[in-house]
Amino acid sequence: MVNKSETQQLSQFSAYFTSDINQAQACNVANFQPSAEDYPLQRAEWIKYVGVFANLEVRANQVYDAVKENYMCLARIAASRTSSFKPIVAWMGYDNGVWSFTKEAYKLKFVEDAGGENVDDSINKVSYNISIPDDLDALHAILCTVDAVIDETYASDPNVYTLTTFLQNINIEDQSCLAFLTSENVWRYDKKIQNSTALDWFDGAVSQPQLVLADLIEAFSPTGNYTTTYFRNLAKGGEITSSSSSASETCDLSGSLSLEPTIVPCE
Repeated sequence: MVNKSETQQLSQFSAYFTSDINQAQACNVANFQPSAEDYPLQRAEWIKYVGVFANLEVRANQVYDAVKENYMCLARIAASRTSSFKPIVAWMGYDNGVWSFTKEAYKLKFVEDAGGENVDDSINKVSYNISIPDDLDALHAILCTVDAVIDETYASDPNVYTLTTFLQNINIEDQSCLAFLTSENVWRYDKKIQNSTALDWFDGAVSQPQLVLADLIEAFSPTGNYTTTYFRNLAKGGEITSSSSSASETCDLSGSLSLEPTIVPCE
């Protein structure tokens, strides 16, 4: 374990990966920024970049090709399932009394590829302060047009974030127009966490977008035959899956095992 503030310790490594491009760059620093990409598959393709440093270029390309093929197959399945009805989906988060609608391109792309439609682009305001009556009314009017909500609100302990928390935050008394509540379609991407608090959404979900897509397809067009990996349904009391692994356990993984993607059946 190396303290990132003690940069002199990093000189012992051939390569040090970082996503912080603003820090002083030493000769052995390799910028790693899949999060800067606009599309899910572009984010996953960074495995090729990492593969170069591990002399595993061929294997990295094989893994990416398998992920891409599975993703594209699932997207085709989703398109066929939702040809007559595309659910309206809102990615939104709450912070300090303000709800904001997410406009990150890769998230919007996930919705489209899963057979959904993103909340109307004509919304001329991204953030809504629930302490301002006009904002609250506008927020409620938008939510009445939504079929599924993905709640991105930060929670220091995801286990205590429930549907009740969400409902308190949107502060709406008359819920009769909220289709996403009637259909029990309120989701969070905190189902899979590591070491009690670290969301695998920011790690595993980047390298395996086919699993995210499969989750969203099940959310928008449920079959009951698929268990989601990253998303839990707040409206149905979805539970969190927590795992812990020591540094030694992680380092014991063989190169081929650690690069093996999970392929979702696609028919």
